[in-house]
Amino acid sequence: GTETAAEVFRRVDSAVEITVVKNDGSEIDAGDSVIELRGQARSILRAERVALNFLQRLSGIATLTRKFVDAAGTDHVKILDTRKTTPGLRALEKAAVVAGGGANHRFGLFDMVMLKDNHLTVSAGFAAFAKAVQKFREARPNVRIEVEADALEQVRAFLQVDGIDVILLDNMKPAQIREAIALGKDKVKFEASGGVTLKNIRQIAATGVDYISIGALTHSPRAIDFSLELTPLTG
Repeated sequence: GTETAAEVFRRVDSAVEITVVKNDGSEIDAGDSVIELRGQARSILRAERVALNFLQRLSGIATLTRKFVDAAGTDHVKILDTRKTTPGLRALEKAAVVAGGGANHRFGLFDMVMLKDNHLTVSAGFAAFAKAVQKFREARPNVRIEVEADALEQVRAFLQVDGIDVILLDNMKPAQIREAIALGKDKVKFEASGGVTLKNIRQIAATGVDYISIGALTHSPRAIDFSLELTPLTG
């Protein structure tokens, strides 16, 4: 969040001299300076709260993401965010996930199709659902299609549908995830989601799943405490 915080000061007063000491994604210790400013106190104080709000929020997301990445214990699985973001701040919050070592899931309804239980419910049966998936694949071959499964029976059914790129395994236990992967590892990618914690992510990652998505990265991070201290200039 240092670049975002710095931009706040620039927007308030372009004459403020800004030095970003710690770039986004850098590890810091208590007491470290992350940004140094030189300018009119009035301008700095005017921008202070907004800049600190961005800094503490985005640093909280990056820090939590790094904890999950480290806890996973492997580079073979990507830790993804979700669309459970603060309204108006999605781009910034997703950038914070990347700064923490994670990766972005879709940004919206435009860059990836994700079909969940409600979509299946409103379809006129599974056959109609499968046909719709295949029709979309033909019309938009470059847009990825992901479907959500909460049981192995659904996984088996989805594997019979041409055009699906990823199957999301919702709230499945590690043993179920392993079985699902064994059913279709040569045909689709698998994503685990739901109930992922710092305590169980290593066990989930060890199943061989391709992605683990975690809504908590952006909806429940702990804000990192930052403060701004002024030092009068002499001479």
